[in-house]
Amino acid sequence: MTATAKTRMGRRILLGGLGGTLAAPAILSAQTTYPNKTVRYINPFPAGGATDTLSRLFCAKMAELTGQQWIVENRAGSGGNVGVEVLSQSAPDGYTLGLGGIASHAIAPTLYAKLPFNARTDFTFLTTLWQLPNMLVINLDVPAKTVAELIELLRKNPGKYSYASAGNGTTLHLSGELFKVMAKVDMLHVPYRGAAPAMQDLLAGQVHMIFDNIPGALAQRRPGKVRALGVTSAQRTPVMPDVPAIAETLPGFDINSWTTLTGPAKLPPDVVARLSELSKKALESDDLKAKFLELAATAIWRTPADTLAYRDAEEARLAPIIKASGARVD
Repeated sequence: MTATAKTRMGRRILLGGLGGTLAAPAILSAQTTYPNKTVRYINPFPAGGATDTLSRLFCAKMAELTGQQWIVENRAGSGGNVGVEVLSQSAPDGYTLGLGGIASHAIAPTLYAKLPFNARTDFTFLTTLWQLPNMLVINLDVPAKTVAELIELLRKNPGKYSYASAGNGTTLHLSGELFKVMAKVDMLHVPYRGAAPAMQDLLAGQVHMIFDNIPGALAQRRPGKVRALGVTSAQRTPVMPDVPAIAETLPGFDINSWTTLTGPAKLPPDVVARLSELSKKALESDDLKAKFLELAATAIWRTPADTLAYRDAEEARLAPIIKASGARVD
């Protein structure tokens, strides 16, 4: 082999080695693209309720898009505050996320004198997930067939009737408090550790009514176990068009449950961008939107900045309602 040939061969070997070296960072980057392991998703409400069902549908779609498991962990208590506190204290690496929303991040700051977290600054808001109205349903033994008849009954019997909720600070609770204020009635609030046990006691006659998320109420209304009087959204829902909006009797009555995909504060910008991209694909997919609508929920994607702005606006809107209800928890 000539000296020239040896030199050319040496160059090829060198360039080949450099090529492999230069390719390594690209391969490493691809291997470590978020997420590259299981994601833990904290649902601060019990299994079996609407938030659990919808959360599992969303996580299944995210698992499909990422090729990684998204595990739902139920950490219920204190109207969602227990699970939310756990989330706020988690490592900001993108592998512990959770369900935020109106109860913990817009109602709780006004309702509770003290919280173990700051509802605005201890979290990274990634997107809204869904919006879901509640439905007022009553035990069949309650002698009322319309919202107007219920109001008349409550006014004649102040303090006699009770309504259940999934806990202090939930939309089930605030729906009842708003109803009390607008209808000028007196009802006893009975909080539970989630909507499922609250509904069980309604069916057993231990409480008289509940402003439940529609999926839970619908499951009991279809077989005729409860009587549906109205939905809490401003208009009727396509899922139950025969059930009037409470606003048809109490003009201006309007409260919906909304949720967010939330992480602890200081999530890395690249993780935030990736989660925003992935959640957009999930929430705008035809199959997930259809599954949500079957449960009367509307899938809603927002940018992280718009999600935070929406949270701020909702806290400001709801604060006067909460204060007027006198439902503050010390």
